[in-house]
Amino acid sequence: MGGGLLVAGTTSDAGKSVVTAGICRWLVRQGVKVAPFKAQNMSLNSFVTREGAEIGRAQAMQAQAARVEPTALMNPVLLKPGSDRSSQVVLMGKPVGEMSARGYHGGRQEQLLGTVLECLAELRGTYDAVICEGAGSPAEINLRRTDIVNMGIARNARLPVLVVGDIDRGGVFASFFGTVALLSPEDQEFVAGFLVNKFRGDVSLLEPGLDMLESLTGRRTYGVLPFQHGLGIDEEDGLRVSLRGSVRESEVSAPVGADILRVAVCAIPLMSNFTDVDALAAEPGVVVRFVDRAEELADADLVVVPGTRGTVRALEWLRERGLADALARRAAQGRPVLGICGGFQILGEHIEDEVESRAGQVEGLGLLPVRVRFAREKTLTRPVGEALGEPVEGYEIHHGVAQVTGGTPFLDGCRVGEVWGTHWHGSLESDGFRRAFLREVAAAAGRRFVPAADTSFGSLREEQLDRLGDLIEEHADTDALWRLIESGAPTGLPFIPPGAPA
Repeated sequence: MGGGLLVAGTTSDAGKSVVTAGICRWLVRQGVKVAPFKAQNMSLNSFVTREGAEIGRAQAMQAQAARVEPTALMNPVLLKPGSDRSSQVVLMGKPVGEMSARGYHGGRQEQLLGTVLECLAELRGTYDAVICEGAGSPAEINLRRTDIVNMGIARNARLPVLVVGDIDRGGVFASFFGTVALLSPEDQEFVAGFLVNKFRGDVSLLEPGLDMLESLTGRRTYGVLPFQHGLGIDEEDGLRVSLRGSVRESEVSAPVGADILRVAVCAIPLMSNFTDVDALAAEPGVVVRFVDRAEELADADLVVVPGTRGTVRALEWLRERGLADALARRAAQGRPVLGICGGFQILGEHIEDEVESRAGQVEGLGLLPVRVRFAREKTLTRPVGEALGEPVEGYEIHHGVAQVTGGTPFLDGCRVGEVWGTHWHGSLESDGFRRAFLREVAAAAGRRFVPAADTSFGSLREEQLDRLGDLIEEHADTDALWRLIESGAPTGLPFIPPGAPA
């Protein structure tokens, strides 16, 4: 049985995904055969594996950090929110139905524990080490009974737990102490210690606090990672371009040509796979921002309508906010618009949906000659093709089946004037195709923008993952981390009262 570690967090977005990826990259550089694992993920950003399974994009990126092919074993349960109260449940890469939060935590989640543990055991039997990512916080005491992703799996699989805290938010010592103190004695036995994330300043000023934390909890801190911009791998849910951090705060490299290119992404409800625009933000001279007002489209050279888990709802939102009319004006003026997946469906003539929204017949924006019918079976594929004279590949995740009745063929969709539509996610990561597309956009927008000839999105991703590995190697006690992975949590860790309520 291979070694293992569970990376938990004091909160959501504490840095669990980044730390997990960093540990995977550090280990594989040491010659360790390692795999990532997240028992249950809630995310609208997903990916299709080569066997046609849908998993969270964060786990796919962690697999890339580990230099292994992602599989459904690495994320057996994926929850894709469709509203504040319900989600689509994806089990072993395939959707098995919609479920309310009450229904899921009322019994279904416990039934999945066996599947989750079987997947983890299979990975541990194949790899030298499996680095698991928790979800939210392990101290959600109202959810502990049905937990299959934090202490529930740590105790069943006897995994040591490393708790990550984001010190940039403040209150990290209280968060570390409180996380342990709210766990039962049985759970606390597996919490080995802490890792501070996003520290700014002189570490020597922090050390007295770390010493006090150890005296209070009997648990050491395994590292202090400094704050660095642009380290977020594919986000689970948040407005972020992963190569540059927050889009609104991104620093754009100087353009190769005389002009920059401005890209506006409509921040539609239940936006999914907005990581599609990461590759645009990686180009020197391309400024990407998310928008939710019609006037914000005025100076955009390209508007992207991204994917969504609620196509009809997003269509209504665009109309309510005046963005639908602004998109129609752009199309009439010959100004570029790109629709991806749900965004492609929105640009069509009409939608027949008895599956996702159950709204029946709904009129689309009518900018593309496309009719969409929602099927109960989800399309999950990894297509490869050619467009604009360049090879391109992507992945498809959708219930909507598009019937294209006109226009110029474009990937699986079409183009009319300067309005483009496709179901293919990830196509812009194909470097030659992206450059050709941006040249078309620049010409239509009248911009003297020139794509850089040497921008490799794949190389940028590899550099980013290496930076994560460097963070772990340079700022964590890697010898102690390896002992945890190989041998488990130290014995004799003290109980910190009050512990979880009975």
